Amino acid sequence: MKKRDFLFVGALLLVSVALLFASRFGKRAGGAVVIRVEGKEQETYPLAVDGTYALNGGTNVLEIKEGKAKMIEADCPDHYCMNQGSIRNTGETITCLPNKLTVTVVGGGDDFVEIVG
Repeated sequence: MKKRDFLFVGALLLVSVALLFASRFGKRAGGAVVIRVEGKEQETYPLAVDGTYALNGGTNVLEIKEGKAKMIEADCPDHYCMNQGSIRNTGETITCLPNKLTVTVVGGGDDFVEIVG
């Protein structure tokens, strides 16, 4: 290998490490999850409060525990929404296509103010 090849490989490694660092540590923990059915907002639940919630008339069940949200039950045939795992960072989403349901993490820190009524 020539000197130029070593420099090129080194630059690629440096860029890769920088992108990995940015993607890993650039995430912000969210403050709540927004539930949408057919694109229309239905509910908002804070991630700071543990609970289990029936969604979309009971087609899906969402669990919020220790600041993370996870779909634990669904009546859809493929259960992909249950296999997507837990979400907690702003912008992360769980989607159940058969039930036209999305759960999206929003806010975080001072961006989210819980309104209790």
